[in-house]
Amino acid sequence: MTDLRDAAMNSKAWAFEEARRLLKRYEKAPPEKGFVLFETGYGPSGLPHIGTFGEVLRTTMVRRAFEVMSDIPTKLICFSDDLDGLRKVPGNVPNQDMLAEHLQKPLTSVPDPFGTHDSFGDHNNAMLQRFLDTFGFEYEFYSAKQFYASGQFDEILLRCAERYDDLMKIMLKSLRDERQQTYSIFLPIHPETGRVQYVPMKHVDAQNGTVTFDDEQGREWTLPVTGGNVKLQWKPDFGARWAALGVDFEMYGKEHATNEKIYDAICRTLGGRPPEHFTFELFLDENGQKISKSSGNGISIDEWLTYASTESLSYFMFGKPKTAKRLYFDVIPKAVDEYHQQLRAYADQDTAQRMANPIFHIHGHNVPSSSMIISFAMLLNLASVASAEDKDALWGFIRRYAPDATPETHPDLDEAAGFAVRYYNDFVKPTREFRAADDQERVAMSDLADRLRAYDGPVEDEALQTLVFAVGKDHDFDPLRNWFKALYEVLLGASQGPRFGGFIALYGVDETIALIEDGLAGKLLT
Repeated sequence: MTDLRDAAMNSKAWAFEEARRLLKRYEKAPPEKGFVLFETGYGPSGLPHIGTFGEVLRTTMVRRAFEVMSDIPTKLICFSDDLDGLRKVPGNVPNQDMLAEHLQKPLTSVPDPFGTHDSFGDHNNAMLQRFLDTFGFEYEFYSAKQFYASGQFDEILLRCAERYDDLMKIMLKSLRDERQQTYSIFLPIHPETGRVQYVPMKHVDAQNGTVTFDDEQGREWTLPVTGGNVKLQWKPDFGARWAALGVDFEMYGKEHATNEKIYDAICRTLGGRPPEHFTFELFLDENGQKISKSSGNGISIDEWLTYASTESLSYFMFGKPKTAKRLYFDVIPKAVDEYHQQLRAYADQDTAQRMANPIFHIHGHNVPSSSMIISFAMLLNLASVASAEDKDALWGFIRRYAPDATPETHPDLDEAAGFAVRYYNDFVKPTREFRAADDQERVAMSDLADRLRAYDGPVEDEALQTLVFAVGKDHDFDPLRNWFKALYEVLLGASQGPRFGGFIALYGVDETIALIEDGLAGKLLT
């Protein structure tokens, strides 16, 4: 354990760097509440998207790193701001006309457009928890509706009333003149309409813990700030939540970075200590646009898991969190193969190397072994040339390549074969574009077919790769990558592909000869 902690204290992996900052927070004394509290926030105004998942995953990675270095217990809270008013109708849900009738109502008071839960907020909360449970996260789920209504937040809300002027000074400095005229940190929920009221306060009574305001029709109301009658604007809510719960660590996207000082000031004014922060870059879709839960662009968690394992998504999330990352379907095969490369490497690494390996941050101390003896990219190409409609078609080739392999002994490979067929049919097949060989390529490919007919060596990746390499050299391809590019474009309908020797070993020598003949005869063009 000492070696593990020593390695963690010196690791340059970003999760350990963040955990070390958090450890300094309690270098003099442990937290009075008895544990270190990690928090992530979720605004359930739209379906949970992959960025929401990434926030929880990355926070969990910092939590795991902290637990390596410290014996202080930890907790993770996933907090849903489901009292927030529905400000616009998301574009990716049904029954939009119905939702439009409930604008400005708290999300937990808006009917569920899917008809499966008591409210839209409840539906989206359930979706989030299902996603998080799929990945085995250890967390406690907090609903703002329950948090406000149960009295857990009452002490802080009453303190907000007592220190209303100080809190308003913090907020007003960040607002434009016209916004200052109508702004209040408190958002009353109208007793009759149930809508969130974005109106100024006429009076805040700290002694009685009430607020008085005129609604949009000019009628005056007085409500207690406790019991779920009033919620806080989202920026004050951030800092107040930190103070109420004693949050020690929270990460968020860079869109929050400009508000960080406001959150901290709110927290301090209410008697709390701001948590350690970590700001990550945004996820982008294939066009470079920010992924949005209301517009539904980019990849959803369910979509990723349709084509690849949970671990591959976790691997993608680990890398370079402070760099904007494009998140679209083409990144999936690369993530799968790189995950398994790191998994195979882990077994032979020393403690320091393991602490830097994404595998530790994905699996902790329970690291599985990889049974992926064939890359996902190779399986995709095999699915392509075999026109595979199910994974059983791929297993016929896999067994010849590795006679001892079975779906039971190689579960990773079996799962990946199913994913590869699905990915091929949905993404590769519709975009394949074969071309005819030019004169130089035609002569070289005919030569390759002849050499394969005469080949009596081992049907192994390296030996066959050497043969393919020699043909390209003998036919003066310069640079040599143009030879392999020609093989991919003429025979596979793609501009890039696997090591061709490995492909021959998997697909079969005779089958590859037939593929070359079909390519040269123009049969693949149709």
